[in-house]
Amino acid sequence: MATIKTQDGTNIFYKDWGPKDAQPVVFHHGWPLSGDDWDNQMLYFLDKGYRVIAHDRRGHGRSDQTDTGNDMDTYANDVVELARALNLKNAIHIGHSTGGGEVARYAARAEKGRIAKAVLIGAVPPVMVKSPANPDGIPLEVFDGFRAALIANRAQFFLDIPSGPFFGFNREGAKVSQGQIQNWWRQGMMGGAKAHYDCIKAFSETDFTEDLKALTIPVLLMHGEDDQIVPIANSAHKAIKLLKNGTLKTYPGLSHAPFATHPEVINPDLLAFARS
Repeated sequence: MATIKTQDGTNIFYKDWGPKDAQPVVFHHGWPLSGDDWDNQMLYFLDKGYRVIAHDRRGHGRSDQTDTGNDMDTYANDVVELARALNLKNAIHIGHSTGGGEVARYAARAEKGRIAKAVLIGAVPPVMVKSPANPDGIPLEVFDGFRAALIANRAQFFLDIPSGPFFGFNREGAKVSQGQIQNWWRQGMMGGAKAHYDCIKAFSETDFTEDLKALTIPVLLMHGEDDQIVPIANSAHKAIKLLKNGTLKTYPGLSHAPFATHPEVINPDLLAFARS
């Protein structure tokens, strides 16, 4: 397996396919998944001549099941080290959900010349949790419920999420894919319970406002209008106002993971942005 060892000794697993002199496209997965969540997009961009890379965030997938460092600053620093180790230049970074937060935090601190563009899909920025500064956010009690469910029966919790709101399979008339549900569960159960527990705080309470304000690169926000996990009004609609060079593209009726349920819609839009 291909891995890098970070400065704190954590082994980060990654996939790196395609010509090493081609423009890199780096994919950042959501909680509690792995780089496998991007298989469709990896193969699609590989076929278009790009170098494609996807890593498993620390504590997730095939990376070390860390009990420390499960926070957004460390996640972003891991990407800094990955980009340096693979000598990535002029890369396009695409992140989903928690991975979108990771991309925003990384892009704000990336080494010069490493990143060209960013895409945030169903992403958590600016900040999810409700607070006096974010009064229409999601109440903390919701995320406490996530933590309680993870402790009580992680295996069942990781079936309930993809069977329902994550892919929109709880909507009337939805075309349910049992394979997607089982693949979500498979990826989730590969990771570490402690890292997954800690990551709930990382994705729900981290404030990415200053990261978004700092970005000067082109940023594409893509969001399903029927996202039940990261509601669009509290995320993309706010994030676009903070970006200097942002574009917002929304998808009526689509869920939290439109790239997974409707790659035939999302992939061409990603490619158009990459080539623009």
